[in-house]
Amino acid sequence: MKDQNASALLKKYDLPTPRYTSYPTVPAWDTANFTEEEWIASVRRAFDESNDKKGISLYLHLPFCESLCTYCACNTRITRNHSVEIPYIQALLKEWEHYKTIFGRKPVIRELHLGGGTPTFFSIQNLQWLITSLLEGVSLHNDFEFSFEGHPNNTTEGHLRMLYELGFTRVSFGVQDLDEKVQHTIHRIQPFENLEHVTRLAREIGYKSVSFDLIYGLPFQTPFTVSDTIDKVLTLRPDRLSFYSYAHVPWLRPGQRGYDEGDLPSHYLKRHLYELGRHKLRKAGYADIGMDHFALPADELFKAHIQKKLHRNFMGYTTNQTDLLIGLGASAISDSHYAYAQNKKKVEEYADAIRKDGTAIVKGHLLTEEDLLIKQCILQISCQGELDRELLEQVVDRPLLDTLIEMEKEGILYLFDGSLKVTTAGQPFIRNICRVFDKRMERIDEQKNIFSKAI
Repeated sequence: MKDQNASALLKKYDLPTPRYTSYPTVPAWDTANFTEEEWIASVRRAFDESNDKKGISLYLHLPFCESLCTYCACNTRITRNHSVEIPYIQALLKEWEHYKTIFGRKPVIRELHLGGGTPTFFSIQNLQWLITSLLEGVSLHNDFEFSFEGHPNNTTEGHLRMLYELGFTRVSFGVQDLDEKVQHTIHRIQPFENLEHVTRLAREIGYKSVSFDLIYGLPFQTPFTVSDTIDKVLTLRPDRLSFYSYAHVPWLRPGQRGYDEGDLPSHYLKRHLYELGRHKLRKAGYADIGMDHFALPADELFKAHIQKKLHRNFMGYTTNQTDLLIGLGASAISDSHYAYAQNKKKVEEYADAIRKDGTAIVKGHLLTEEDLLIKQCILQISCQGELDRELLEQVVDRPLLDTLIEMEKEGILYLFDGSLKVTTAGQPFIRNICRVFDKRMERIDEQKNIFSKAI
């Protein structure tokens, strides 16, 4: 793709666009027609259809952090008061008991992930209590996978060893950027030595997969600083990496007002930072996996991608194709395949609701037949980089076909024998391709600044 053409495509496609961890995306949910009774029925249906064979996924949102990272768009609670740990764990366990009652029989856990926030905010003893309590009265799938997000500054050897002994074999460390000026600006101070130390510890203990999260488009990033960060990261040879576009949404995350728009790379420089990082990662032997992700050939994420078994849900990319995902905790989202439900976002409101009712659902969406079809299309494009003829024929109409033909002329994809394939040059535009199939985007008020830019 020539530079002039690339610049034109950047200008055209750098639009507010969902990351498509679900379809429909949360802002497009039909909350008015959602009821908790129908949600419970959908959970029972999904559990009965998939528990014994596929198992279920379990996500725990642990929102606490000791300090605010201003770039962050996650739902967090900033505090240094660790007395919050025990009552929050009690709420999580009560919510889990509520779901176990809905299931009616022993669940088979295929996937367990601790996200945040900072899961390692919690003490070793309290995390051990949480996990062992969650696993009482459950079975583990033959191919179960437990993972957690770790902060290089406070993930101790004790955390790593205790979680490994409980079955955790994958850890993801939030790196973001290693330049001192960038770190100070985003309030994320973590020396490279800390990352090196926890990575070495994890591998010595036996973790089979260590991954890093990086971000491009942060304030004061330059080609030199991003290049230096990736060079340092590559000396540790993580099994997989995510290389996310910074989402500048200060109207949603006031902490991002700590720096000016002028401190951010321009759209064209931001794109250059991505291409620079992508080139370095590919040259070092990492393969593009879906959107924003890279993995070494020996990693399970790469194998799942090649075998067309890669899956995507509210936790991001996963190798486990479960149909039922239960999210526990403040703001956590659950997916029963037929419906979505989200908990109250504020910790106190979540905990109060759980203590009172055992549930804290605040909104949800029941998927229509059209939703389920489009969800399949978006999953196939975002996970496999293609769309088969059978699915495409079910959704295609004249306007959609015209848009796809235009994208084909731009080199983003190609159409062959009724199917769709994303090109190598089109890999950075996968979100835009998915957006073409999103029939609910037009129903979202475009005046609402909901989504970050696609590129």
